[in-house]
Amino acid sequence: MDGIVYKNTHNFSKRELEELFLSLEWSAGHFPDKLIIAMKNFKTVFSAWDGEDLVGLACAMDDGIMNAYVHYLLVKPEYQLKGIGKELLNRITTHYKDYMRIVVVAYSDEIKFYEYCGFEKADDASPMFITKLWA
Repeated sequence: MDGIVYKNTHNFSKRELEELFLSLEWSAGHFPDKLIIAMKNFKTVFSAWDGEDLVGLACAMDDGIMNAYVHYLLVKPEYQLKGIGKELLNRITTHYKDYMRIVVVAYSDEIKFYEYCGFEKADDASPMFITKLWA
């Protein structure tokens, strides 16, 4: 998408993260102080910007050699279907190209997108959670 700039940074304001997460109705957006710390602790963070506006974000953690886990992939609703999510995910998978496994937990309505990006649904595994966040 024209005008979108991609960055590899761990530094965001509370307002930027809160607006992005809440634009998608993700409950983590109600905890911007925690998100600031989380972004600093993720091993890999790529973001998409339209001017000064944070419009997308992808984060991953890894074990340093074999396995990487994509934890967040968010794109503001008005910027979806413009290739931003795919580009963010491509940057993550390129960064981890030498790893043996890249994992993402996809909710049912996201499976087709992740398959389009090269991920395969496991037949013998299911994501499991203990969470204090609400949907």
